[in-house]
Amino acid sequence: DEAGIDIQVLSHANPSLQKLDGETAVPMARRVNDRLYAAVQAHPDRFAGFAALPTADPKAAADELERTVTKLGFKGAMIHGQTGQLFHDDVRFWPIYERAAALDVPIYIHPGIPHPAVVEVYYKEYVAKYPSLLRAAWGFTVETATQALRMVLSGVFETHPGLKIILGHLGEGLPFLLWRISMGLDRDGRGGPSFRDVFCEHFYVTTSGFFSDPALLCCIMEMGIDRILFSVDYPFVENPPGTKWTETLPICEADKERLLNGNAKRLLKL
Repeated sequence: DEAGIDIQVLSHANPSLQKLDGETAVPMARRVNDRLYAAVQAHPDRFAGFAALPTADPKAAADELERTVTKLGFKGAMIHGQTGQLFHDDVRFWPIYERAAALDVPIYIHPGIPHPAVVEVYYKEYVAKYPSLLRAAWGFTVETATQALRMVLSGVFETHPGLKIILGHLGEGLPFLLWRISMGLDRDGRGGPSFRDVFCEHFYVTTSGFFSDPALLCCIMEMGIDRILFSVDYPFVENPPGTKWTETLPICEADKERLLNGNAKRLLKL
């Protein structure tokens, strides 16, 4: 109310169920999603939900996605970081994406802590003094951008052309790098649609925790305004600064309407 936000899509926070084995995660998924449903139903005109998925058991995760979408009215799901130190482009996880495409709901890929080997080699000297280096300051971005890149290379979008993926934090740096990534992969004889084309067709990005005019304009120029959704990242970022930022955005009113509500209404069927 204070920030002037009409609807918030709620989800469970990092690391969610991605750090649990299948035997533990499957029954817990049903419990935590039912609890989220109860929270949404307390204020159904103000809240919607993204499911937590037990990715250690991909078939059960796909079934839980379908249950939460068809029975509880959830708008998609959120996956955090890796499962068992595996990125989610691994073909073992594709049943989740097949089901998401069939249900026509997006999967939100949220960051997780970097792989322990990456922490050891890249960050260990600085983590004690700068713990955010593993999270919002850098590690989250690199891990999630790598996950998105791997998904494009894996062929999952060719196999499931209806799949839609959401990235937070204005695309984890990828919109800025689309041209160079595509150029580099073309040298390898990738063939078919370019990395940039696949990314812009299947990915959406949100403004969560990234209230920067230059970064937003870069995303608009690379992806188009219809691929960008307003988000705050509450409770990790306070709501009022997010909406305050939108008051002075250097974009036209029609594009601002798409950013603030139109795109979310269309993608999430709000």
